[in-house]
Amino acid sequence: MKALTKAEEQIMQVLWKLEQAFLREIVDEMPVPKPHQNTVATLLKILVEKEFVSVEVLGRQHRYSPLISKEDYSGKSIKQLAKNYFEGSFSNVVSYLVKENNISVDELELLLKQIKKQQNQSK
Repeated sequence: MKALTKAEEQIMQVLWKLEQAFLREIVDEMPVPKPHQNTVATLLKILVEKEFVSVEVLGRQHRYSPLISKEDYSGKSIKQLAKNYFEGSFSNVVSYLVKENNISVDELELLLKQIKKQQNQSK
């Protein structure tokens, strides 16, 4: 999977929210300061080429839809982050978050309970 730039990711966030949209709708949903419509159109073309987005031509308009779910992209991004910065170890990621006070012991215990619950359900 190819990586998304920050600008491409902003557009994907809008598409994941709207599920499908025309250019004008995407621009309207973008955060302030809103990029120019031509910029968004160019980024959408790149996203189509990268196979993150599909385009349906309806007369003179194009309707865009995401080809990858937010969950799939998030999962692959987290795995890539762990691989690139934490020797591929998710325990190193969690250790870093604890060390930097980004996750509390209570949150960690809750996470452990959720993992145990999911493992028991999958048996």
